[in-house]
Amino acid sequence: MDAFSAVELYALLKLRVDVFVVEQACAYPELDGEDADALHLRLLINAETAAYARILPATHAGPRIGRVLVSPNQRGKRLGEAVMREAIRACEAHFPGQPISLSAQSHLERFYHSLGFAPISAEYVEDGIPHINMRRAAGLSPNTVPDQGALAS
Repeated sequence: MDAFSAVELYALLKLRVDVFVVEQACAYPELDGEDADALHLRLLINAETAAYARILPATHAGPRIGRVLVSPNQRGKRLGEAVMREAIRACEAHFPGQPISLSAQSHLERFYHSLGFAPISAEYVEDGIPHINMRRAAGLSPNTVPDQGALAS
């Protein structure tokens, strides 16, 4: 597995802070101690991170995808979908037969639903932003989407 250079790590952490802390005006501990054990996925364009997701190792509930972002200057190109599809493939390869979880910002619920995730919690506020927990069933076909009735409007 490749390690980040100091320059790559700095650029990645800066992008995460720029999006999650500055852009979303959300003061929270972005450096949460989880990165050392995570699998980091980057979609690079011209050697710069255009989209990113991290996968936390499997627990009793399976792997967890988080910190999904698209660089502000790369939005509108469906890169979020591309990085999420790769994250799903990585979870299935590294943690076969296990469901995949994530904590979605509520306004992105339909996006994650289109990738096969279904809500498993009521909406809650985390760091001042509405979220909902979602899970993708193990063994779900890549093009299968949960029943629309499971999606709260």
